[in-house]
Amino acid sequence: MSATRNARRKFAPTAASFAAMALLSACVTINVYFPAAEAKEAAKEFVEKVIGDELPNGAKPEDAKPEQKTPNGGGMASLLQRIDPLSLIGIGSAYAQAQPDITIKTPAIQAIQSRMASRFDSTLRKGFDLGALGFSKDGLVVLRDPGSLELKDRVGMQKAVADDNRDREAVYKEIAVANGHADWEKNIRSVFAKQWVDSARGGWWYQDAGGSWKQK
Repeated sequence: MSATRNARRKFAPTAASFAAMALLSACVTINVYFPAAEAKEAAKEFVEKVIGDELPNGAKPEDAKPEQKTPNGGGMASLLQRIDPLSLIGIGSAYAQAQPDITIKTPAIQAIQSRMASRFDSTLRKGFDLGALGFSKDGLVVLRDPGSLELKDRVGMQKAVADDNRDREAVYKEIAVANGHADWEKNIRSVFAKQWVDSARGGWWYQDAGGSWKQK
């Protein structure tokens, strides 16, 4: 009988430890939400590099706000460092929000950005200046008025548009995956679609939310 009691005493702390861990898990809910403001800054940096040195309203490239970095890794790592586990005991419900950074500084993303910048400068810019091209509401490029181009330029412009749209589809997905949330692809696309229009030069065409073409 004594041996049984001793075994129970040895087991009791272990059971209590598991109970405490379960309590902590139940008490804390980590809500990771889409960081729209950080995504907008990342989109602005990406888009303005693709479009070129001339920024809207006479601004210069160095005026664009650089990507912000959070000390100690930011996001989840920073949050967990600030949480005292003991402070969670006895709390019925605690909610912590983790805001991950949005990065566009991966080799894959930068390679796509470089291709898009070169293509825009060599071919697409002319199409936008002539009114032949426009930004679609879903973040792509559309050949909206082929008649604005000389016949000899139409095939080349069509190819450039197709190549650019493949890169656009790829980069929206790549940014979401690079930031650990493939499910953010739709959000990333939406933010970029708006930024292409915001960064467009005067006279360029774009689709509004309803799909109608407007000139900036």
